Amino acid sequence: MTELDIAEVAQRAGLPASTLRFYEEKGLIAPTGRRGLRRQYDPGVLERLALIALGRTAGFSLDEIARMFAPDGRPRIDRRVLTDKAEELDRRIRELGALRDSLRHAAACPAPSHLQCPTFRRLLAEATAPGRRVPGR
Repeated sequence: MTELDIAEVAQRAGLPASTLRFYEEKGLIAPTGRRGLRRQYDPGVLERLALIALGRTAGFSLDEIARMFAPDGRPRIDRRVLTDKAEELDRRIRELGALRDSLRHAAACPAPSHLQCPTFRRLLAEATAPGRRVPGR
């Protein structure tokens, strides 16, 4: 397969060219050169972009993802880092499950006001507890 220009990589990866340029600035991908004004990439960049997308979906920062590649661009993924992230996701899933259940209770609670519902009041207290990560922040 021949080199791909930035527009083709963007189309195949489903990313805007601006994201590719940003990833280049962060050192996550590198063009092989230029043809005219267009950046050219090795076809292997598509697999690298897929790994970046998977990492982002799993909640890794771009800096964490960058450390998962060796200087030659090959993946160098620490299995312990993956295990730690999986455990973090398990904790987050439990938290979100509890939050979902509380919200469903509040939605069906017969109390005249949500603020009179003990379960909803507990949810409010937990959301503002020191060190508590509030969803969406």
